[in-house]
Amino acid sequence: MRAMVIDRYGKVPMRLAEMPTPEIGEYEVLAEIHAASINPVDFKIRDGKVKLLVKYKMPLILGNDFSGVVAKVGAKVTRFKVGDEIYARPRKSKIGTFAEYIAIHEDDIALKPKNLSFEEAASIPLVGLTSYQALIDNLQLQKGQKVFIQAGAGGVGTFAIQLAKLMGATVATTASEAGENLVKSLGADEIINYKTEKFEEILTNYDAVFDTLGGEILEKSFEVIKSGGKIVSVSGLPNARFGKEYGSGFFKTLLFSAASHKLTALEKKHNVQYTFLFMKPSGEQLRIIANFIETGKIKPIIDRVFPFENAQEAIEYAESGRTKGKIILKIK
Repeated sequence: MRAMVIDRYGKVPMRLAEMPTPEIGEYEVLAEIHAASINPVDFKIRDGKVKLLVKYKMPLILGNDFSGVVAKVGAKVTRFKVGDEIYARPRKSKIGTFAEYIAIHEDDIALKPKNLSFEEAASIPLVGLTSYQALIDNLQLQKGQKVFIQAGAGGVGTFAIQLAKLMGATVATTASEAGENLVKSLGADEIINYKTEKFEEILTNYDAVFDTLGGEILEKSFEVIKSGGKIVSVSGLPNARFGKEYGSGFFKTLLFSAASHKLTALEKKHNVQYTFLFMKPSGEQLRIIANFIETGKIKPIIDRVFPFENAQEAIEYAESGRTKGKIILKIK
C-alpha cells in the first residue's frame, strides 16, 4: 500500500513509500482509508515531542484519524462487516492514517455519520473526541456555566464551541478578524481579538477553560477562572496527577512533576484544578458524536482538501497557523 512516512524525528518532510498492508488481529478490522485529517499532534509526533509518552518505530506512518470502508474483519469482530462506512481515531500505538489501509480495533470505530461525505467525516474523530473528553469528561461542563475556549477558529475550537453551546454553556473564545464571523456563526458569545486585545484583562469569573495552545497563553488562562474552577489543556505540560493516572511509572511521573511545577503553583494560587488531556480513542463516544451530527446539532468545518500526494504541502499549510477548521487528505 502507499503511505506517507518519516524516517527519523525532527522537522523532516514526509515521503511517499510502499509499505506492507497491515495484518489484522482477531478483534481488528482492516479499513480502506478514503480520507484522513491533519492535526497538530501529527507534527508533535514528527518532531519527537511525545517520545516520553509513546515510542514509535521508524519508518513511521503519520496520521491520527480517518474515514473509510471496512475491507476485512477479524475472526472475533462482532459489530462491523465488510462494506461498512466508518470513521475513527486509532490507538496511539497504532497510528498511521496517511495510508491506503489501517488495522484498527473494533472498539475504536463507529459508523460514519450518514449525512457526511468521507472528507467531512474524516475531519471529526480527533477533534470530536478531544472536545468531548475535555468538556464532558474532564470539565463536566453544566448548563449555564461559562467556558473559555482558546483558538476558536482552529480544528478543535470549531468543534468545541458547537459542543459547549449544545451543552447550554456561555462561550468565550479568541480569534483574529479573519476568524470572527466563523466563530460567531458557531455560537460564540464573546470573541476576543487576540491580535489587539488581552483576554486575561477582559474575561473574569469563568467556570472552565479549554486550552489548546499551552505555554504563556495557558498560564494567563488561570487569571480568568473563578476559585474552584477547572482548566483542561491538550497543549500544556503533563503533571504528576497525569503521570499517576496514565501509569507512567515513578521516574516519568517525577519528570512531569518537575516540568509542570509552574502550573502546579498556579493551581494552588488560584484554587483551580489543572488537567492535561491525552485523548483516548472511543467508538462509543464517536457514536454519540455521529448522532449530534446526523441531527444537525454539530457540523464539520473544513478549510481545504488536499490530494494524498500533496500531504507534505498540507502539513506545511497546517503549521502556518492560518487555517480555519480542518485540513483533509483525500486518499481515495
